[in-house]
Amino acid sequence: MAPGSSNSYSPEERHTLLETARLSILQGLERGRPLSIDPFRYPEPLREKRATFVTLQIGGRLRGCIGTLEAIRPLIQDVAHNAWAAAFSDPRFPPLSKSEFDSLEIEISILTPPESMVFDSEADLLRQIRPGMDGLILEEDGYRGTFLPSVWKSLPDPHEFLRHLKQKAGLPPNYWSDTLKVYRYTTESFGE
Repeated sequence: MAPGSSNSYSPEERHTLLETARLSILQGLERGRPLSIDPFRYPEPLREKRATFVTLQIGGRLRGCIGTLEAIRPLIQDVAHNAWAAAFSDPRFPPLSKSEFDSLEIEISILTPPESMVFDSEADLLRQIRPGMDGLILEEDGYRGTFLPSVWKSLPDPHEFLRHLKQKAGLPPNYWSDTLKVYRYTTESFGE
């Protein structure tokens, strides 16, 4: 959803974003670069600066996931860039091959602006987290990690969710500090 808006993206806008993601990956396979996008050829909601993640799966298994946490470019461009990056630049996977393209499942998550959380202990933080709804960003002294709200499907317990997020950020799972920063966001997610 756009900041301050209660409307989600229309079926046509979602279709355009998914098609753009697929075309950007195809462009990467054929030309080695993401699809070039002129945002002014698209409706206003797709031109707003938004942060996104694009998740790729094949047969229900993760094949790549790349995104941005800050809104740095128009939504349509962010999706094109992140789809290409998820296919070819996720360090956990080799670049996508042409033989995998037709099996690719694409999910787009559009993030709300992150909100700083105020808490005085880990127990207080855990009480405030909304399972299934919140994506979290954790920061501490140069360490940073995020989990999208979709991660709740595999880590439904808030304590385990937070422990794994600390590890993703490069911190020990039982780490705690009074200088730890946590931000929450929600997403509008859709796929094909």
